[in-house]
Amino acid sequence: MAMETDEELRGYLFAIAYRMLGSVAEAEDVVQEAFLRYHEAGIEPESPRAYLATITTRIAIDQLRSARARREVYPGEWLPEPLVEDEAARHAETADSLSLAFLHLLEQLSPVERAVFLLREVFDYPYPEVAEIVGKSSANCRQILARAHAHVDEGRHRFDVSREERDEVARRFLAAWDEGDTEGLIELLAPDAVVHGDGGGKAPSIPAPLVGGERVAKAIIGWGRRAAELGLAHRAALVNGEPGIVFSDADGRIVWVSALEISGGVVIALRSVLNPDKHGHLPLGS
Repeated sequence: MAMETDEELRGYLFAIAYRMLGSVAEAEDVVQEAFLRYHEAGIEPESPRAYLATITTRIAIDQLRSARARREVYPGEWLPEPLVEDEAARHAETADSLSLAFLHLLEQLSPVERAVFLLREVFDYPYPEVAEIVGKSSANCRQILARAHAHVDEGRHRFDVSREERDEVARRFLAAWDEGDTEGLIELLAPDAVVHGDGGGKAPSIPAPLVGGERVAKAIIGWGRRAAELGLAHRAALVNGEPGIVFSDADGRIVWVSALEISGGVVIALRSVLNPDKHGHLPLGS
């Protein structure tokens, strides 16, 4: 088996760190720190990937502990930083766990629960390796995973939907939004559909999730009109591997990224990231 390049290893480590932290910049810093510690250690492990993944996860656990304290005083709701199209593809490793919906759900887990859940369920690490990484026994890790599953499964929507059906629902939804068709939107929204918004105190946003298909439809129609008045261009895009929409200003800077969560043939949630600090990694016109 050929030795992995640093670039390949960085992609894998980013996949772990981003899912742990929900932040592109913080994940990149964690990966950089992991490589620094690896090179400073001056050893040649049998598996650089396993060694670096261990360092990355441990640093990410520490980072997440301090990040959670910051998020408790964050203005409004906190959402993960989005990845858009080519960037999402580049970081996609096990893409089904990349969606904003999934990452948002993981926020309710403790740092160790999140690490155990991701390592075992997403990256398929055996229990003994998970235990070594997080400094727990295998039996304890099984208990931690069970608790994590209880939280995650409670919030997960388990309707199977094909990519074709998902994309068709998204196409119709975005067309109705574009046309200002409130009734068309209501038909494509679940009765208990919800909008989550993250402005970070730096951009206009709802202070708390907005619930109800009719309320959501009327609200996003109004937001769309306001965006048009401000001269913002918009287009459909893949956001963390899922259908979404991106709004950009006249200079091509992204100012609003919204991801759709689709289940059972309808949109059940929108997650909109407007905090400009969470768009800095996105290239102009992306």
